[in-house]
Amino acid sequence: MGKAVKLECAICGKTYDPDPEFTTCPDCGIDGTMHVLYDYEEIGETMTAESLARDPNRSLWRYLPLLPVSDVDTIPALQVGWTPLYDSGALAERYGVGRLLVKDDGRNPTASYKDRASAVATAMAKELGRDVVACASTGNAASSLSGFAAVSGLKSVIFVPEAAPEAKVTQLLVYGSRVFSVRGDYEETVNLAIEAIDSEGWYNRNCAINPYLVEGKKTCAMEIAEQMGWKVPDRVITSVGDGCIISSLYKGFLDLKRIGLIDRIPAITGVQAEGACPVHDAVRSGADRVTFGPADTVADSISVGAPRNWVKALNAVRSSGGTTVTVSDQEILEAMTELARATGVFGEPAGVTSFAGFKKMANQGTLGSDEVVAIVVTGNGLKDAASARKAVEAPTSVDPSMESLLKVLKR
Repeated sequence: MGKAVKLECAICGKTYDPDPEFTTCPDCGIDGTMHVLYDYEEIGETMTAESLARDPNRSLWRYLPLLPVSDVDTIPALQVGWTPLYDSGALAERYGVGRLLVKDDGRNPTASYKDRASAVATAMAKELGRDVVACASTGNAASSLSGFAAVSGLKSVIFVPEAAPEAKVTQLLVYGSRVFSVRGDYEETVNLAIEAIDSEGWYNRNCAINPYLVEGKKTCAMEIAEQMGWKVPDRVITSVGDGCIISSLYKGFLDLKRIGLIDRIPAITGVQAEGACPVHDAVRSGADRVTFGPADTVADSISVGAPRNWVKALNAVRSSGGTTVTVSDQEILEAMTELARATGVFGEPAGVTSFAGFKKMANQGTLGSDEVVAIVVTGNGLKDAASARKAVEAPTSVDPSMESLLKVLKR
């Protein structure tokens, strides 16, 4: 298992050998998700700022010593990671912060952050000799897995809620996945997928269940740190659905701190839609657990009322001194156009939820005037063009003549 040396339950702290077939803690049940731990002292001796500066591999695999993949021949032939980190002076000035950096993970192969997990999932499935990989998803994880399974010569089985956006479902079909559109919500879809995966013996790509997949996602944090010359931002803001991305960002910074590449961890801040905010409710109330409930938001990728990785999500926020905030669907749609027009980064609703949260915090005066903030845009806007159309006006209709055009221009 590469450099992984043990698994540690996020609830009870009990440790286990890093068996690739092992997922959740037997004592704590499905909520007992695992932390993957490494020999940090050994890795820190060789994985240094100098060694990384010499590494020409501009992908997440430059951090291979801190990933669970041991057979490099199983690594899929798609460029994943090392996505741009833009410095937006205009937005920083507009909202009164020291710096605002925008991590555009919509630039990954299937246009979302989820490619980081799928790259690791398909590599590990091949190591284990599996030929079918499966997951449940609101869309992005599914399309990501489909693409990586296709290039890796694996079959993929996908379960999506019937409300999943057409563009994302189309991606699945183009890549050749077997797709089941479930007549139910995300929680029901996940439950069916887990049962089917256990029954059929497929490799589980559900990030909240399979602990090794968060390891792929954590590389976004590592890239932010390296792209900033190992001087991490004061705060990193991301949208929150199942809790996997926010927990992966914390894990990435924590692992870098453990090997001595950074000296502190940013305040990890989560943003949820008002219609799907169980993690925020738990943070605000100080609860030890997340209470599941309904979910209804334009941001389909975070329309999650029953987050499976809630334990790690709460830990990420609380251990880093972060916080959470909620935003309305209208604020999300407004953030989509503002971010695109200020930076050129076109994010889907869930992707720009981080920016909507940043705006809300800035307008409420909860961000410092010298604070360095990084936001993560987790998916490209073309993933959900129908929602993007809700955020803009219709085009102006003209006849194919200069006379018609000039009439409109004069108005």
